[in-house]
Amino acid sequence: MAPQLSDLELTQRILDMAKTGVYRASILEALQPVATQRQIRNAITQAKQFGLRSDRTLRDAELGTYYQVDLRRYQSFQAAIAAAVPLESTDIASQILLTTQALRRMLVVAGGSAIALFMVGGVCLVTGHLASGRLAWLIALSIGGIWVVQKALARSLV
Repeated sequence: MAPQLSDLELTQRILDMAKTGVYRASILEALQPVATQRQIRNAITQAKQFGLRSDRTLRDAELGTYYQVDLRRYQSFQAAIAAAVPLESTDIASQILLTTQALRRMLVVAGGSAIALFMVGGVCLVTGHLASGRLAWLIALSIGGIWVVQKALARSLV
């Protein structure tokens, strides 16, 4: 059995295959020995952030979705990242992947904190600690507002 590839390596292979155009069945067939279907599906999702797009007009009943890389978007994305972030390595895809993961973690922390404080405020109000409950709800509302702004900014970036 061949060694398993990382998500980043799978994403890069999919992008390489899609530069000339490739059907989903071909991707699965080519990468099946080195990754599970779930890993391949996740890598396709990641590749969409780097310029992978599907062409509905070329969809085939047996072969599935036809993928191509939007080279202009892919190259402009690489150029923008290279100009904006001084990289220690030349692996732009891994830097983008790490940045995306950090943004998602940031959103989870902010959203989770807002929900937790809202619940704590509810418990405080039920137990008779009105001032503490109102304060917790005010903080939850503030964090929720920050979460909404972060989510909107993250969507525009990713």
